[in-house]
This record gives sequence, structure tokens and C-alpha cells, in this order.
Amino acid sequence: AGAAVTRLLDLSVMDTKEDLRDAAMVELLYATGLRVSELINLEMAHLNLDVGFLQATGKRDKQRIVPIGDKARLLVSEYLQSSRTAFVKRRASSALFLPRLGRAMSRQCFWKILKDRTARAGITKPISPHMLRHSFATHLLDHGADLRSVQMMLGHASIATTQIYTHVEQARLKKVHDQYFPRKQRTRVVGVPHDPGS
Repeated sequence: AGAAVTRLLDLSVMDTKEDLRDAAMVELLYATGLRVSELINLEMAHLNLDVGFLQATGKRDKQRIVPIGDKARLLVSEYLQSSRTAFVKRRASSALFLPRLGRAMSRQCFWKILKDRTARAGITKPISPHMLRHSFATHLLDHGADLRSVQMMLGHASIATTQIYTHVEQARLKKVHDQYFPRKQRTRVVGVPHDPGS
């Protein structure tokens, strides 16, 4: 899944207003670990590109502040400068991401965007929005982030929910160890008595 997510994120951005918006949405979803509902409900006021943070509203209307990665900041900034105004029709909208008709973005609309970009990247297996959230969490833990920080960024009420990602990471590390460690089991050297206490 990790290689597929990387291919999706590395997909080149076509010179269209829709594609710039779509690339910004996918990158932002990965860069922040937001849920789809949180992404499509983002408003302009929730975004601070200068500082590099956004305010997400999670389950039970619980709000949290999440940092935004540099690539996501750049793509969102480009979208705001060159694309968003084209989607705003007669009515002004406070929503950050708008579909072509200028109304609010729906979950179904984003799923279609993700499906189209996945196909364009030549990825045969489907990639879900949750896979991007999952990649966000595991990549942070891979690079030494502490569990409590990841919990806060994901908006998990309980750290036990976040610990699922550590189990995934431990399973991955075990697989790598089994594959690459040359001595899979201890062998006794011939002629040397085995010391059970060693």
C-alpha cells in the first residue's frame, strides 16, 4: 500500500483548475491525516497557510489543530490563487474545496476524485481515503513521532485507537527482521556445551 500511496502523491498535476484542486485535496488528506468528512467540511477560515496549520472539526464537533506539510501548503496555495475563484458562482462560499458548480463538496465527489487519480497513476488496487490517513500515521511513527502527538493529530479520543498503528508497525518490523536477519534461530556450535542461561 505504501508504494501505491507514493505513486498517487507523485502523480503530476495537469494544467486544469479541477486537477489542481484534486491534487491539493489528496495531498492535504495525506499530509494531515484528516477524515474525508473533515476534509470536505474545511472552510477558508480554518486554514492558516502562513503558519502552516489548519483547524479540523472531528467527531462530536471536537476541534483540533493539525500542522500542514510543505507540499500540501504549496498545492493548496496554488489552488486558492488560480482555481478556487473559478468554482465560486453567484453565491459566495466559505468552503475551502468546491466542486465545479460551486456548491459544497460531497463525500461521493471526493471518492470519485480519488478513484480517477488512482487510475491515472496506473494503480490497479483501489486506494481509500482511510489508506491515506493510515499512511500519514504509520509514516509519522516510522520516523520517530510519539504516539500521543499522532493521537492528537488524528483526533482519536482514546490512545488505544492510535495504538493500532503501532501494532501494524510492529508486524511490519517483524516481517523485515524475519526476511533480512541472517540468523533466524540460534544454532549450537558443535563441541561446545549449550548453556541454557546464555
